[in-house]
Formats: sequence, structure tokens, C-alpha cells
Amino acid sequence: MTTGTVIAGRYRLREAIGSGGMGQVWLAADDMLGRNVAVKEVIAPDSGQFATVQQSLREARSAASLNHPNVVQIHDILHTDRPWIVMEYVPSRSLFDVIVRDGPLGPREAARVGLGMLAGLRAAHGASIIHRDIKPQNVLVGHDGRVVLTDFGLAVRAGGSGRTEALIGSPQYIAPERVRDGASTPATDMWSLGATLYAAVEGRAPYQRETTTATLVALASQPPDPMRRAGPLAPILLRLLERDPSLRADADAVERWLRPIAEGVPQPAERSPEEAALARLTRIQLAVATFVLAATATVAVILATGWS
Repeated sequence: MTTGTVIAGRYRLREAIGSGGMGQVWLAADDMLGRNVAVKEVIAPDSGQFATVQQSLREARSAASLNHPNVVQIHDILHTDRPWIVMEYVPSRSLFDVIVRDGPLGPREAARVGLGMLAGLRAAHGASIIHRDIKPQNVLVGHDGRVVLTDFGLAVRAGGSGRTEALIGSPQYIAPERVRDGASTPATDMWSLGATLYAAVEGRAPYQRETTTATLVALASQPPDPMRRAGPLAPILLRLLERDPSLRADADAVERWLRPIAEGVPQPAERSPEEAALARLTRIQLAVATFVLAATATVAVILATGWS
């Protein structure tokens, strides 16, 4: 397609504003309502046409069932010679573009973006929808500061199918249990939220390697790469990146941790393991000293009063 093409007699393509494995996204003018919209042109090789069409329909249906400011709104789905998904136009850049062009975010701004992502995930999970493809490329940061989740092409219903299909998604942002047994739960999205926020502050994913195989091996057997810029975000990122889903931070815990950081509330300085050990030793020494002083005072009282 080219600029100026009119789709379904209504949507006039103005310029390409994004692309990916599932197709191309255009800024378009809705000639009927006089507004700008984003139109996703679903493009696939002939060999994958059916699966891609079904995936695009799943994206539209999943996102259309949600009505939340932190989730992209779906207006329509069209069929010409290929499917088109008509969405709200959010003047924005993807979080990926922000990181690449402007550099990593500071902890406070990353926490603010994280709260927006979390609100969108809460809405999806509340509707029993698992996104399964949370990553910087699928997070829009609006020019007005709004944070929007987009691209629900891999979404599934909680408790539905998804375990038997081939593993799809970006390896750097896929939870370990999805790689291990195909599990898709709210906890898998929370892991991807953690990996995305890690990339926002560190400039790279926590298991970024040169090849997909190396990434998956690291994901299965190694801790996340050390954080150097995360500051007060580090503890909650480690909780989100727990390999065991049962130990992973849930949405309530993440919000409790992120909100004061986003609001600029001073956070206690994180202690090194050596400092923590010294603090524990100091507390023990203080307790012993208090006990000795109390015992000494008791003995002094007994001697002074002639108790036996």
C-alpha cells in the first residue's frame, strides 16, 4: 500500500508509523468522522497467511474487549484483500524507541511508565486475558505522558489453549515457565513487565545475549545480569524476575513499590550484603549489651538491698 490509498472507502493512509513481523501500521485519516486513526495492515507470507489472519483477529478481539486508558482501543476490523485493524491513534513513541534514541530512563520515570503498564495489565488480567508479549516495542509512551499497551496478537484467555503451540514472542522478554512448559498466566506477564522495566533503566534486557539459544540458556540457568542504574527499582525488579512464579511479585506488591518512587518519595538506600551483615551484627551486639547492662543493674539492686 502507498500514501493516499483509501481503505474501505473511509480510511485514507497518510504515512507509515511502524512495522513488525505481523504487518505495518499507518497513520490514517478517518474521512467519515474527521479524526486520525492508526490502521494496522496485516501482512504475512503465503505459507503463514491463515495463521497470521487468525492471530490478527485474536489481537482485535482481545483488545476490543478492554476499555481502559492504558490499553490501545480497537475501533474496527476490515477485510479487503487482507485484514486491517483500525485502532485509536496515540501520538507517541514506543518505549523501545525512547530507550534507543534518548538512552535509558531514570528510576523515577521508569516507575511512572511501569505504573501505566501495570494498570493496563490489571485490566487485561481482570478480563482473563494474558498478553504474552510485553516488551519495550509494545509499550507506547504518549507525547502527553500516557502509557499504553498495544499489540495483543499473542494474547490468550486465561485457562485456555496456548501450551501446545510453538513458542513465539521475543526470547529476551519471555518468562522462564513459558520456555519450560508453555505456561501462560498473569505471573508470566509480570515477569515480562519486570524484564521490560529492567531494559528501561539499564538499556538492555536482563538476559540479552548474542543468540536466541544463548539467551534461553542464560534464562534457564543464570541470575539476571547485575543492575547498575536501577537504584531503588532494583529490589522489585529482582522480585519480578524470580524464576519460580510462586515467589514472583504480584500486581499489588509492584504497585506498592513503584508508586512512591514515581512520586519522588525518598527511598532508603539499598545496603550491600556486607553492610546488611554488619547491621545484623550490630543489632546482635546491641541486644547483648542491653542484656548485660540489665543483668548488672539487677545484681547491683540485689546486693544493695541485701537480697539473697
